[in-house]
Amino acid sequence: MSFDPGLASGMGVLSAVVDSGSFAKAADRLDITPSGVSRAISRLEKRLGIRLFDRTTRSVQLTDEGRLFYQEVAPLLAGLEDAANSAADSALTVRGRLRVNIDPYFSRLVLG
Repeated sequence: MSFDPGLASGMGVLSAVVDSGSFAKAADRLDITPSGVSRAISRLEKRLGIRLFDRTTRSVQLTDEGRLFYQEVAPLLAGLEDAANSAADSALTVRGRLRVNIDPYFSRLVLG
C-alpha cells in the first residue's frame, strides 16, 4: 500500500474536529471553511469505509468505529508532530567548530 497524502490530511482534520468538538471550531483552527472540514471528513469516511461521526444540527460525536480509529491514530499524529518540531529545532541549532584567528601580539595582551 502506497502513502496517500489525502488520508494523512484527513486524519489531521479528524484530530482537529475531535479536539475542538465541532466542525466550525475545527475550521477556524485549520483556517479553512466548515464545508471544507465536512468534505475532508466525508472523503476520509469514504476512504476508510466507516462512519466516523454522528452528526446532528447541534452536535458532533464520534461513532464507536470513529473512536477506535482516533485512539489508534492520535499517538501517530503526535509522533509526526514531535518529529517535525525536532527537525525544525535542529535546523536552528548552531553546530560545528569555531575557529578564531587573532594577531599574536594582541592575543598576548588581551588573552594573557
